[in-house]
Amino acid sequence: MQPRSRMLERVEIFRDLPQAERDRLAMRFRWTRYSAGEQIVGHLDRSTDVFLVLQGEVRVVIYSLAGREVTFRDIKAGHYFGELAAIDGLPRSASIFALSDSVIASMSADIFWEILRDYPETMARLIKDLAGLIRTLTERVFEFSALAVNNRIHAELLRLARDHMTAENIATIQPAPTHAEIASRISTHREAVTRELSRLSSAGIVARRSGALVVEDVERLNRLMRDVIGY
Repeated sequence: MQPRSRMLERVEIFRDLPQAERDRLAMRFRWTRYSAGEQIVGHLDRSTDVFLVLQGEVRVVIYSLAGREVTFRDIKAGHYFGELAAIDGLPRSASIFALSDSVIASMSADIFWEILRDYPETMARLIKDLAGLIRTLTERVFEFSALAVNNRIHAELLRLARDHMTAENIATIQPAPTHAEIASRISTHREAVTRELSRLSSAGIVARRSGALVVEDVERLNRLMRDVIGY
């Protein structure tokens, strides 16, 4: 594993800090390896630590009493989670599982608040991240309230495409999400996703290649959404 302070360079909120400061912070964090599928925090846990994803990827989910999985988002290396409980002291709003073998650094809520007070640039990045999260959640609430299932699938594909652009109008999402995973993100069933992806494939908008889901015409997919929501 790379020197721990060097790994902190990957974390967006610490990117503006001098290397000497990252060296100091690295000594104060707890470093843990998680295997794929392992739970890192549980829904309604009373813990308040903040976690930094240094290697791997994690998923934010909630399970209903009937066992239905609702997926909120995936968090890649360079990002973090757990800040809400550290800020308000309330129980965890979701469970976090490692999607792949991951290296996670964690800090107590007290250290988290100390960093925010001592490093205004880190505070500024956190505020921007929270604003972005609110905007994304606002979009999803609107979609659940106003859009048909096929349009919600289009919206989720567009979100995934934005994070996986490989050319001006092409996105390669790899590994390809399963139909069940997409369904869990937009509150529908796997069969509805299968039907819509088949239709989009026939229209030349998406394709599967070598374990990847390729959005071959992102702008056309975007136009489908604009035709429905008007902007």
